Amino acid sequence: MSMLDKSCKEFIEVLASKAPVPGGGGAAALGGAVGMALTNMVGNLTVGKKKYADVEDEVKQLLEQGYKVIADLEILVDKDAEVFEPLSKAYGLPKDTPEQAKYREETLENLGKVACSVPMGIMRASYDGIKLTARMAEIGSMLVLSDAACGVVFLKAALIAASMNVIININSIQDQEYVKQTKEEMDRLLAEGTKLADDTLKLVTDKLTK
Repeated sequence: MSMLDKSCKEFIEVLASKAPVPGGGGAAALGGAVGMALTNMVGNLTVGKKKYADVEDEVKQLLEQGYKVIADLEILVDKDAEVFEPLSKAYGLPKDTPEQAKYREETLENLGKVACSVPMGIMRASYDGIKLTARMAEIGSMLVLSDAACGVVFLKAALIAASMNVIININSIQDQEYVKQTKEEMDRLLAEGTKLADDTLKLVTDKLTK
């Protein structure tokens, strides 16, 4: 059963329990999808309004891209659960003999990279969502602009939360070139994404408090 097929109440109950999944990654992906959905709501309430006719085509493009971000993040909710369980079990592999230790190390390395790929995917999607929201906040309907601000807050939270999952996963990876490249991309997405999210939040706040 997909995590997304659970009710909100069921998802939260399982998240709060000692069950290994869903965890922070799945919660981050879901939060990011909620944030992007809020941004798309702004777009859908902008389209068709005479006051915003000159930006309608661009808003429609933002909506199309936004729905892709939502779909990607929904997939990653389940993907996070899929990749975490094998990794958590691998830590229990025996290491009493050199052969066992070697197998355990190789397994942790491979599964660590797979597990790391999911929160990196969440970061990329959340970053894309922040960029879309930043533009929607500039041209979207003033009547629902606060929802764009709410959306970017969720997306920023998803970005930061996913980075924590990247950091913990690379701890089991010995491939230093992989670790270096992953950290570099993570740091870039985090720095650029959080700044743009903060700038967007300020833009909306300024617009609404004039």
